[in-house]
Amino acid sequence: MKILVTGFDPFDKDIINPAYEAVKRLPDEIREAKIIKLEIPTSFERSRIAIEEAIEKYSPNVILSIGQAGGRNEITIEKVAINLLEARIKDNDGYQPLDKPIKEDGQTAYFTNLPIKGMVSHIKENNIPANISYTAGTFVCNSVMYNILYLIDKKFPHIKGGFIHVPFLPEQAVLKNPIPSSMSLDMISKAIELAIEAILINKDNKDLVIGKTH
Repeated sequence: MKILVTGFDPFDKDIINPAYEAVKRLPDEIREAKIIKLEIPTSFERSRIAIEEAIEKYSPNVILSIGQAGGRNEITIEKVAINLLEARIKDNDGYQPLDKPIKEDGQTAYFTNLPIKGMVSHIKENNIPANISYTAGTFVCNSVMYNILYLIDKKFPHIKGGFIHVPFLPEQAVLKNPIPSSMSLDMISKAIELAIEAILINKDNKDLVIGKTH
């Protein structure tokens, strides 16, 4: 079993990104599954290329991408990615698409095929705040998740894939005004490890009530 775990480089004036910093701290093996760690650029186009090349190179069974969601106060596991590019800021290549589809031949949206309720339960059972998110935004995080699920739909149906958003680190939050929520790097990395454990044991909890009213 091989799991490809990706995390982004810094963007939008930050000099650190908790996504890849946490990925780097993961063990090389979890429950006998090999963990392949990959830093990807905060770029709509180059992130897509990097992930597809990694799939071809490593033939992973699971792809789990990690991204920063500054302002969120818990680990959020994404349910859905939408076929939309709408960038509030430029990516690291200076590209700022507005109201464009990610894939002309793609579905309006794709749902993850990971056991996300079980992942949330497993993280929370270990005293780390976690929840399901029903929007991955419209920046590169959503694009990466959509491209992964598009590739699964069109080319790699045997793979499972999904996305996790993580909060700011304290050292990022303290530089912002007002100071947003944050989480330690150790806790973020542990949450990702627990999420991977839940995937490997196929932990499910379909009766867990999580939905949103707005």
